[in-house]
Amino acid sequence: MDDVDLSAERFEKYREAGRILRETLDAAAEKVEPGASHLDVAEFAEAQIEAAGAEPAFPANISIDEEASHASPGRDDESEFHEGELVCLDVGVHVDGWIADAAISVDLGDHTDLIEAAEEALDAAIEVAGPGVHTGEIGAEIQDVIEAYGYNPVVNLSGHGLAEYDAHTNPTIPNRGVDTGVELEVGDVIAIEPFATDGGGTVSEGQKTEIYSLRQERSVRNRRARELLEEIVERYDRLPFAARWFEGARTDMTLNRLTQQNVLESYPVLKGPDGTKISQAEHTMIVTEDGVELTTD
Repeated sequence: MDDVDLSAERFEKYREAGRILRETLDAAAEKVEPGASHLDVAEFAEAQIEAAGAEPAFPANISIDEEASHASPGRDDESEFHEGELVCLDVGVHVDGWIADAAISVDLGDHTDLIEAAEEALDAAIEVAGPGVHTGEIGAEIQDVIEAYGYNPVVNLSGHGLAEYDAHTNPTIPNRGVDTGVELEVGDVIAIEPFATDGGGTVSEGQKTEIYSLRQERSVRNRRARELLEEIVERYDRLPFAARWFEGARTDMTLNRLTQQNVLESYPVLKGPDGTKISQAEHTMIVTEDGVELTTD
């Protein structure tokens, strides 16, 4: 990108989304304590975003211990936080479609080193990131820091680009050193998100699914499915949404129907082996001429 105007309106909206997200994430983290409800914290974060004049870019993710991503409470979820847990909050905000994405880990046990591994890996990645820097080099920095702590990076999760109404686009920012990838350019907006684990370094799909997004808009025969699809397109465009954001006893059945018809994409919880722990740290940033500008700091 040559001659990118970083004062353009879209970049100002990226910055506004980042400011709202930082305030929301800090406030939500204070609510995470033993006995508190997962659903209450998720709804608190999403309400804070809306009260600030923005919208959630995806449902608030609350990952516990071996969970890494896509863990968001259902509408009737009665789960509570417990002493000893490692909790990751991953929240997204958009202002007119321009997105900020950030995450922090909250320690309800004794996981200081694991949390620091992800946080310091993120700091190292931010330090090296800038125009002309290869994404594989950023991944190598992340890997080196996490392994120096004696843990493993989660290698099948990665950072990503952010675009208008698109929370996961190119470029991919790996969590390990790789030869493939691209060089960052001025004007790129990216989220770097190291995951550190005391497990083997990969995650797989679990049983639970509460998050969906539009895969393709096309005609469907079922009346309820057609009405729900119209509402999804109008309210969320291509951004992920939660099943709990819709009323109606048959909503989950209809979401499953649309998923089976390849109209919707479903996002099962991603998790490591039982008994392991995963920490996460994430910031969104704009690539500038001399480095990066954090929007979620």
